[in-house]
Amino acid sequence: MDLRSELLKSIWYGFTALDLEKSGKVSKSQLKVLSHNLCTVLCIPHDPVALEEHFRDDDDGPVSSQGYMPYLNKYILDKVVEGSFNKESVDELCWTLTAKKNYQTVKDSDTVLPERDAFRLWCLFNFLSEDKYPLVMVPDEVEYLLKKMCMAMSIEFNCVELEDFFSQDSVQQSGITVWVFLAMMNSGKTTRGIDKSIISMAIEEVYREIVGDVLKEGYLWKKGQLRRNWKERWFTLRPSNLSYYTGEDRKDCQGNIALDGNCCVEVLPDRDGKRCMFCLKTLSKSYEMSASDTKQRQEWTAAIQTAIRLHVEGKKSLHKDLKLKRREQREQREKRLQAKEEELQRLRALQEERERKLAELELLKEAQKQAQALLEQDEQRRRQQHEQLHQALQVQLREAEEARVSMQAEMVLKEEEAEKQRKRIQELEEMQKRLEEALQQEIKARLDEESFRYAQTGLLAEEEEKMKALMTLQEDQEEYILKTQREKQELRQEMEAKSRALEEAQRQLEEVRANRHRVDQDVVAAQRKLRQASTNVKHWNVQMNRLMRPIGPGEKRPSLGSSFSAFQIPTQRDPGLRLRRRSGSEDQDEESKENVDNRAGCDLEKRRSHASNGDMDIP
Repeated sequence: MDLRSELLKSIWYGFTALDLEKSGKVSKSQLKVLSHNLCTVLCIPHDPVALEEHFRDDDDGPVSSQGYMPYLNKYILDKVVEGSFNKESVDELCWTLTAKKNYQTVKDSDTVLPERDAFRLWCLFNFLSEDKYPLVMVPDEVEYLLKKMCMAMSIEFNCVELEDFFSQDSVQQSGITVWVFLAMMNSGKTTRGIDKSIISMAIEEVYREIVGDVLKEGYLWKKGQLRRNWKERWFTLRPSNLSYYTGEDRKDCQGNIALDGNCCVEVLPDRDGKRCMFCLKTLSKSYEMSASDTKQRQEWTAAIQTAIRLHVEGKKSLHKDLKLKRREQREQREKRLQAKEEELQRLRALQEERERKLAELELLKEAQKQAQALLEQDEQRRRQQHEQLHQALQVQLREAEEARVSMQAEMVLKEEEAEKQRKRIQELEEMQKRLEEALQQEIKARLDEESFRYAQTGLLAEEEEKMKALMTLQEDQEEYILKTQREKQELRQEMEAKSRALEEAQRQLEEVRANRHRVDQDVVAAQRKLRQASTNVKHWNVQMNRLMRPIGPGEKRPSLGSSFSAFQIPTQRDPGLRLRRRSGSEDQDEESKENVDNRAGCDLEKRRSHASNGDMDIP
């Protein structure tokens, strides 16, 4: 169904609304207003002179729909450019014209739909109606639309009252008009006990899906192209593009992704704290998105692949294609029903032919009986007249014999013909049996198909439960991983603190070792000085002993050699020697070195005190 056909459906309602007398004609003044409004909403220039020139011959009377169509096609529809106008504005104009006259409801009623919902149902009716005028919708399409609404409201579709409504003769013959459909919706038979807000939301969702070509919409997390941060956006998928907004009111459009045959969608592993990720790749960019769960990701990837397939196949709307497929299925079903009806008619004709042949056979048997009775009567008359008419009887007997022979030949022919008829009847019975067997096989195949569908539904439910269990296990695993990471982080911080403490202790140990080395050097220097002082003290003791010894009268001054022999070699108990031995061992600990130094100092102080008192150690 192209754009021209869609516009003509709405304009037809506007034209018929102006036809108050239902004569199929509208005055030129009303057509001028209608044409001007159509040119305004279709964004094309309006030429008021063209209408006068086109209908110059109809100045005396109104213009019919057949006469208005050439002008509509030439001066309005041929100038329409797809995408330059809003189709909903055209529908609203035509709905305003036709609703004032035809849509009559009881005000303040609980079941009456709001004006906006009635307009959307009117648009859905125009989309799903047949391409024949006056516009009607077949029962299959009505059932399809009501099922879509029930799915949007998450309720079960009740087809009992709908089947009662479809069983009416007027509905079966001519279909359902839009006003009958709206009256049925306002009656509340299909929406009994449901809140009006839920019905309005369901009508809007179905309207956007079917009329607005929205394949799927909802919230997704999208990764930015520049900042690479995640933001939640409202996405709307159509066969040609994927748009995303800041909210579901669709007022602030943040971007538009054009879909073509070069696009593809891929499922990504979880990362960056996001799960259920997938990627839409185009020739220029790649868009990473995250769904709320695995089911939503599967639905979005399938919907995007469907949009890409529609673009590759050159189809602009999914529901237009589905409508054509449903129409083809209805036509095929009608053809099959017509073929079955023709076959049944042929079988009935064969049955009638068989009954007629049986009736003819009965007539032949009755004629044979009558002829046999006549022969018996003739035989009796011949016996009575045997003596008088012997020669005539012989002649009559010969004639009767010839008649009998001819009758027998005729009977043989009739028997052969009857045999052929019996064979033909048997063939027809066999054919009927084969048809019944084929019908039984078809019924069995349908039952098997139904059982397979039930089994498939069970498998899908089981798969969904397993998927839920898997998601639960995955969430537990993620919590355990996060707990393990926190424990690792705490252990790492504790190890870093201990490492810092160890480094500080090592640094302090190095400082202690450096201080110990300096103290060792100072001790060695002090020992060196102590040894030097010991040597000097010993030298001065020798000199003092030599000088302090009294010289008696008459003694000779000892010579230098005797003076040297007078001195004794100090023993090993001399403090200087002890210091010399202790200074040679550098491996003693600090406590032993300090004791040696203290003892050496004490000995040195004693010697100095003795020297000052005049007491010298004379060896």
